[in-house]
Amino acid sequence: MAAGIVASRRLRDLLSRRLTASNYSGLGISLRLTGSSAQEEAPDHSYESLRVTSAQKHVLHVQLNRPNKRNAMNKAFWREMVECFNKISRDADCRAVVISGAGKMFTAGIDLMDLASDILQPKGDDVARISWYLRDIITRYQETFSVIEKCPKPVIAAVHGGCIGGGVDLITACDIRYCAQDAFFQVKEVDVGLAADVGTLQRLPKVIGNQSLVNELAFTARKMMADEALGCGLVSRVFPDKEVMLDAALALAAEISSKSPVAVQSTKVNLLYSRDHSVAESLNYVASWNMSMLQTQDIAKSVQAVTENKELKSVTFSKL
Repeated sequence: MAAGIVASRRLRDLLSRRLTASNYSGLGISLRLTGSSAQEEAPDHSYESLRVTSAQKHVLHVQLNRPNKRNAMNKAFWREMVECFNKISRDADCRAVVISGAGKMFTAGIDLMDLASDILQPKGDDVARISWYLRDIITRYQETFSVIEKCPKPVIAAVHGGCIGGGVDLITACDIRYCAQDAFFQVKEVDVGLAADVGTLQRLPKVIGNQSLVNELAFTARKMMADEALGCGLVSRVFPDKEVMLDAALALAAEISSKSPVAVQSTKVNLLYSRDHSVAESLNYVASWNMSMLQTQDIAKSVQAVTENKELKSVTFSKL
């Protein structure tokens, strides 16, 4: 048993080392050019709590950018995430997104000090009016993460250090999750006297498919470490450190962005629809969807590249 575990770890380390070589296999993309300091600021993206950069062609890198506050989610964050991802959804040049945290951790979750007045001293003359006020806040904050899910471009979460409270709400709305070995995940809300209400309780069970484990995490607020997150399916890969993880996440985004945007975005839309509907309903939906999408020129371009043994990155797909 112990030998098997050691062998498995050695295999994982070997794969990680290969992935972080100077070129991503099959893509010819240099990974060491992706450091956030070397990336250019993305036009039309100026925020207090976020930093958005053009990591490489067709790939945007969104960073939670309050490192001195452990990337705690203040009022500006809840507003700016919606603005940011609505812009990304409309950005015809963007085909994939990586989201990470600046500094020593991904996020400490909700900035309780900044939001205390809204939550602890809500506006309203009576119970009914206070309730309507709080409901409006909750639904607006839910949209902060739902906007990631609604974005047709695949979003890759790259987590290092703590991913606490609202951080779990955020990453469960993403399409792919990578983490560094030092990462841990914590559904923290019960420790501050409330039930998580912006996505974790709704998405986490569908992400990991283990209701017992979800209940345990949500009832106790215990930490889930990186290896356990990998084992239960919360993340798909674990990397030795933040730098290696970010290189891998950006390389994955580059690979995705080399594919037909019609194909990739159609795939995301249909995967999400299928998650929430029966097989029969989902088959009917994709049939209706593809009755128009099959008329794209991207199919002919992709097939021609395959038959001529060319890499898809050499194909020029129209913006979408």
